[in-house]
Amino acid sequence: MQGNAEARRLLIIEDDPGLQSQMRWCFDGSTEVTVAEDREEAMAALRRCEPQVVTLDLGLPPDPGGASEGFRLLEDILGLAPATKVIVVTGREDRENAVRAVGMGAADFYQKPLDSDILNFVVSRAFRLHELERENERLAVGHNGARLKGIIASSPQMIATCRTIEKIAPADVTTLITGETGTGKEVLARALHDLSPRLNKPFAAINCAAIPENLLESELFGHEKGAFTGASQSKQGKVEMAHGGTLFLDEIGDMPLSLQVKMLRFLQERVIERVGGVRSIPVDVRVVAATHQDLETLIRNQQFREDLYYRLSEITVPVPPLRAREGDAVLIAQSLLREFAGQMNRTTLTFSEDALRAVRAYNWPGNVREMINKVKRATIMAEGKRITAADLELDAADDSTGSALNLRQVREEAERRAITQALLCADYNMAQAARLLGVTRPTLYNLTDKYSIATSVAQGVQ
Repeated sequence: MQGNAEARRLLIIEDDPGLQSQMRWCFDGSTEVTVAEDREEAMAALRRCEPQVVTLDLGLPPDPGGASEGFRLLEDILGLAPATKVIVVTGREDRENAVRAVGMGAADFYQKPLDSDILNFVVSRAFRLHELERENERLAVGHNGARLKGIIASSPQMIATCRTIEKIAPADVTTLITGETGTGKEVLARALHDLSPRLNKPFAAINCAAIPENLLESELFGHEKGAFTGASQSKQGKVEMAHGGTLFLDEIGDMPLSLQVKMLRFLQERVIERVGGVRSIPVDVRVVAATHQDLETLIRNQQFREDLYYRLSEITVPVPPLRAREGDAVLIAQSLLREFAGQMNRTTLTFSEDALRAVRAYNWPGNVREMINKVKRATIMAEGKRITAADLELDAADDSTGSALNLRQVREEAERRAITQALLCADYNMAQAARLLGVTRPTLYNLTDKYSIATSVAQGVQ
């Protein structure tokens, strides 16, 4: 093991003492091996040792000639520790049970009689898969390529957007975020605020499309007592409430032309007047605006002021739609499933192969917001332990290349994603990326060649 990598822990579940000894001796001192001979011992060892990999003989007492006890134990293991990689051990003529076990969530299977080299290879592969998934999860959630709270991304398209947010956050510039509905524009606006020197000051958001025109001015700029019928007391608007912090103007393209003039004056002079007031009130805020509309088209149609557009767009950050973010759909779906399954105490839920193919193939016109709704519904409605395309209300995609989730493809996809994310996190410094991945630099170069992964920013944008 390299660096400070986690120690490898293996649990062997086998009721034959002779086979126990043979299997234990297949592994060197770098692997901590624990042995259990029945279901009770196995579950106790699972809790005590927390192994990353388990080998499970399906023929356990009290049904050593069958597989019923083994299947029950497989369900228990994946229910208690769903990230554990279980390798089922079967007889040479028992392929049907092996396939059933993989369908239930086992990572792989191994057929007797014992061959130490093959067993070592299968177990090492399971350890590597576990390591890659853990690293991928850390990159996607904790130290994800995006590195922004609430953003899960590994695609170059979204990573570039996130890097832009990180660069401009410390600079007190007015920012316009553009993109389709549901792409996460408000999440990025909050990230701008959280990464800025205004972090500990207010973040005030207002949706210009959600408030009637006759109320929007008061909501933005506040009003004085008696300014209109029902104004029984003075009230601060969102602009004042954001003083010292960040004002987020969502759907700025829907702001009425009559209010655009007042907003332009505020952006130019940084003072406001409440509705019904005569006093100028200085306000110190950073303004971030967002829209799903094409403001330049609105300008040509005389629906949006050109001078306001240039005031708002000192820096413009376009957000790509989910369909243009290579590989992110499955990554986000998996993260959402973990979140919702945990909330609903259904931690053994996983996506079926047809569900993952459907997620990849679907166009996601509603972007991440649509995915949140579909995954949440599927988590509630799924009857078994696997969410299907039907549970997601998606059409099953064609599988012209066979199973999309065989072990080789899963391993290669996980390796490719982890390598890409590590390079992004390390700003394409190969030595630093190799340390993140726990491999040597020559190994990393071999892997980038194997998967045709760009090793510099210049290569990545060609």
